[in-house]
Amino acid sequence: MSFLQKMQQRYTTKKFDTTRKLEIDKIKELEEILWLSPSSINSQPWKFIFVSNPSMKAKLARASYFNEQKIIDCNTLVVFQRINDISVFETKINNELPHGAIEYYNQFVKSNSDEDIKVWFDKQVYLSLGVLLSACAEMKIDATPMEGIDTKLYDTILDSGNYQSLVAVSIGYRDANDENQPSITKKSRSKKEEIIKEI
Repeated sequence: MSFLQKMQQRYTTKKFDTTRKLEIDKIKELEEILWLSPSSINSQPWKFIFVSNPSMKAKLARASYFNEQKIIDCNTLVVFQRINDISVFETKINNELPHGAIEYYNQFVKSNSDEDIKVWFDKQVYLSLGVLLSACAEMKIDATPMEGIDTKLYDTILDSGNYQSLVAVSIGYRDANDENQPSITKKSRSKKEEIIKEI
């Protein structure tokens, strides 16, 4: 099956099969894939937390508004965080990145406000979110990306330190009766010609 076909079959999972567990090697593969995610100047201002412990998932579920059941029922919750301390980030890149990358940061990013620098961090994290969702589609793993979480409470529960939670993804296998899957409910997208332009 082509990648296009797999993307046609992926969807935001509303109901997970609690009897099916993700294989450990697939979790490890997803961890490796996220580790390899691209970011501007290879900045990597992020942390990815894989939560499979039931009691920890339950705590996070209670901090997830209407997404609670998806977190309880999924195999693993992946929490995407960005670094929250700019000075710690700058020390990190000064120790790890080549001169050209550091110069780019100093010239084009560092002069911005702290808020804008953190928005730049957020954009890098969202690149990795796209990588994870694509990888899940390729690996026939079902996923639900969720911004509907109490990020401050997540940070308290996870003892996040210098990092701030942004978004979480429930992963596992779909319930056969999940009505949101494309075989039951047709995918809804804008007309292709409205959003794709060729020049």
